[in-house]
Amino acid sequence: MPPGSVMTFGPHACTTPAGFEGEWLVTDGLGGYATGTIAGLRTRRYHALLVTPTRQVALAALDPVLRLPGGVEHRLAVHEWGSGSLDPQGHHFLESFEIIEGVPRWRWRFGEYVLEREVAMVHGRNAVAVVHRLVAAPPGASVRLSLTALCTWRDADGERFAELDFSDFSDFYDLSGPGFVPIGEWYLDAYYREEAARGLNPVEDLWAAGMFAADLRAGETLTVTARSDLADETPLPDGPAIVEAARRRARKLIRQAGARGVTDKLLTLAADAFIIDRNGTPDVVAGYPWFGSYPRDTMTAYEGLFLHTNRAAEGRRLLLFWGDLGTRMREAALGDCDSPLWYIHAVDRHIAHTGDDSLAAELLPAVEGVIAAYTKGTADGVTVDPLDGLLALDADHAGGTWMNARLPRGPVTPRDGKPVELNALWANALGVLAALRERCGRDASVVHTRRDAVRAQFVKRFRAPDGWLYDVVDAGPAPYPKGGSGVHDDSVLRPNQLLAFSLPYAPAADETRLRDDVLRAVGESLLTPLGLRTLGPGEYGYLGGHRGGVVARDTAYHQGTVWPWWLGPYSDSMCAAGRPVDALPPALEGHLGEYGLGSVSEIAEGDAPYRPTGAPFSARSVAALLHARTVIRQNCNLQAAQAPQTGKLKLAREAAPRKRRNALR
Repeated sequence: MPPGSVMTFGPHACTTPAGFEGEWLVTDGLGGYATGTIAGLRTRRYHALLVTPTRQVALAALDPVLRLPGGVEHRLAVHEWGSGSLDPQGHHFLESFEIIEGVPRWRWRFGEYVLEREVAMVHGRNAVAVVHRLVAAPPGASVRLSLTALCTWRDADGERFAELDFSDFSDFYDLSGPGFVPIGEWYLDAYYREEAARGLNPVEDLWAAGMFAADLRAGETLTVTARSDLADETPLPDGPAIVEAARRRARKLIRQAGARGVTDKLLTLAADAFIIDRNGTPDVVAGYPWFGSYPRDTMTAYEGLFLHTNRAAEGRRLLLFWGDLGTRMREAALGDCDSPLWYIHAVDRHIAHTGDDSLAAELLPAVEGVIAAYTKGTADGVTVDPLDGLLALDADHAGGTWMNARLPRGPVTPRDGKPVELNALWANALGVLAALRERCGRDASVVHTRRDAVRAQFVKRFRAPDGWLYDVVDAGPAPYPKGGSGVHDDSVLRPNQLLAFSLPYAPAADETRLRDDVLRAVGESLLTPLGLRTLGPGEYGYLGGHRGGVVARDTAYHQGTVWPWWLGPYSDSMCAAGRPVDALPPALEGHLGEYGLGSVSEIAEGDAPYRPTGAPFSARSVAALLHARTVIRQNCNLQAAQAPQTGKLKLAREAAPRKRRNALR
């Protein structure tokens, strides 16, 4: 295995169905990316060698043909067509696929001849290099390599067809390479099996713009570059230099994070894929290949992505950018009810991690602004109930919690009323505000009084007779026939209640018996190898699968589907209870090699065998696994620090009587 290699797949994995399911990803630090499968089959409309930060698909594929001495040709690409045929089937010639320091590499073998391909992007530019190298050949032998460029220009969520008369992409992006010969014809009915499985249109046409070609001897390369930043006249480095720069940057990130084991190195690089620069400010892509940037996902993932990878300086800039969040809340709807509270949590975790007192002073007004905005009522339908001080979500915004799937008839999981996690975050935010004021030398007595009142009301209102917490109190009409249609308290078993115990200023942190009962219920009914179910299997409306068309998938999205990101709050809650957590992440660590390679999927099915689904690369999921592993290390270090002291004390006590006995003799 070559130095720095972190993932390796042999010929069997490249040619079996696993080769069509495992997906790789490289990114440009701006929101653009390249992605595909181990085998090279484009199974999604999103699979391409160049996708822009504005989510335009550009270069779809480069189809290699290798001609050996004697004229024998091997077509190395693999495509599926609307007719049902798989042609060509170049994946059968793959001897290996590897991801080496974040860079994917394929190797095809034909006896003594070995050809490799590597794909890397230029960090900070929407540019990709596809480098081909003849690794091995008989002495003096040369081969002819040609690459057909299959192109398009469309939104990543759509498709393009021949009748749209697309034949010139030069106004949008540039392709460069040796020996280019125009072709100019359409390849019709390219088929994407994953889109068919998702109930979406699976067919489109691709434009064969032309062919690059070169003769190669052992050690020589052929590079094709593609870029969309046409206004940037800075020449691109050559292909091998782009690959080496990508690997060098990966090594730097790993050193910066202090990552030592393979899993930590993989997660460090996985986290990097989501952190982008947007007009000079750090931002977070929620997931690839179809998500954009959303405040809730950004702030939920903040601790894992920035603090557990030692990128606090970038995180600081992001937090400062959102410093006017209270004003934004008053001026317009954010689209969710809780991202400002997650922002406060991120601020607290950053300051606790870094000890940055200057940032605490600078962001204290921002935190106060968010609290004031909630107190006055937000454009996203959240108000403070004057009777108990808890946050209430109105019926017009019933889909505003993180369980936000919608159908034409309305939210799939309406949670108007007082959602448990919203109010756990509210109590936590008041605790953060009090701590910040004290840190900055300000009086916090009024905030402490308010937080204590909210905590008391939280425990009083949310304690359910089932042995866990209500998911929503003062809820609107039940979405399912549960024996009533008016305002009620919903005791359905969901993971949302974990925030009442996991947050730094959790409102139910002192309720040890309640916490133990909740952890028992969650562990028995919601915990799976890949995360937590969103609904207990015994609950009405539980759906253990997540497949089919848009309606079927959105219906199941929060009705039993597993979300890995809940492993973070579960780990924190377990640690708070003094329970072992080291057995939690192994399945997710194994998952790094089976779906989004080196990363963690957005969701998985609720029923065994917990098939991963949704976006293959999820910021919140990666952040949760980073956090869980950090929690486990800290817990183990604490136990290790205590164990020697206990042992020394015991030995000292045993040695003293022997010394006294010896003295008496």
